[in-house]
Amino acid sequence: MIKVGIIGGAGYTAGELIRLLLNHPEAEIVFINSSSNAGNKITDVHEGLYGETDLVFTDELPLDEIDVLFFCTAHGDTKKFMESHNLPEDLKIIDLSMDYRIKSDDHDFIYGLPELNRRATCTAKHVANPGCFATCIQLGLLPLAKHLMLNDDIMVNAITGSTGAGVKPGATSHFSWRNNNMSVYKAFEHQHVPEIRQSLKQLQNSFDSDIDFIPYRGDFPRGIFTTIVIKTKVALEEIVRMYEEYYAKDSFTHIVDKNIDLKQVVNTNKCLIHLEKHGDKLLIISCIDNLLKGASGQAVHNMNLMFNLEETVGLRLKPSAF
Repeated sequence: MIKVGIIGGAGYTAGELIRLLLNHPEAEIVFINSSSNAGNKITDVHEGLYGETDLVFTDELPLDEIDVLFFCTAHGDTKKFMESHNLPEDLKIIDLSMDYRIKSDDHDFIYGLPELNRRATCTAKHVANPGCFATCIQLGLLPLAKHLMLNDDIMVNAITGSTGAGVKPGATSHFSWRNNNMSVYKAFEHQHVPEIRQSLKQLQNSFDSDIDFIPYRGDFPRGIFTTIVIKTKVALEEIVRMYEEYYAKDSFTHIVDKNIDLKQVVNTNKCLIHLEKHGDKLLIISCIDNLLKGASGQAVHNMNLMFNLEETVGLRLKPSAF
């Protein structure tokens, strides 16, 4: 059994991670650290887990008792922890924050998008889990980058559910504001753009176009629905072949010939992609569950790869669908 520790156990991504790991046949949760909730039952915070666990939060860190440590911490906190603690030499780490997503000589974290870096993830000691928007957008573009087809500006619109804002209530996540409403935020300046650019350049070194990303807040709890438009004269049939070939060995990313909707992926670790051609414009529609494929599901996927398990173990999940 893989012995697991979790730091930052009270948020949405931690709740989903705990749910997945409790039902994972090869994993055992040893501790869930949360200083503000130490001594409280997990179910006092994650009420959807009633009847599934008797675990309690702890403020202790028995790092020598685990094989892998997940960070579900606020951005900046993982780096602070890594710099202030002596970690066991053989401890594997999966960080769900954005602290180590950008490649640097200052760290050895692998960017954990399996559809891009599967082989490196399998041998990695430290993995940086991608951002939710970044995951959805990159999966829509990677096959084009592989074929050196991203030579003009990329127009991206994506809408996310309220869980993307985190568990702490705020003005733009309050029900009375969010319900029957939508809005734009961080237009052209979203923090996930650098990691998207990094991945595209990994496949297409010449890529130097703008990524014109407009994020939207949606009035639903979970999921990301993305539309991407690029110009190309390549026929749709050839583009579909490129995508199917690129994702042929991936268990969670699927090319769908019919139009897709968000409910097909919510509560799963899937990414669905639909392609359409309108004149010289290629429309790419990509959707994921922001808490699973965009966070905790992908983290478990990375754990499976790091411990040489079949990648779908613990992740065969049914979509909400209706």
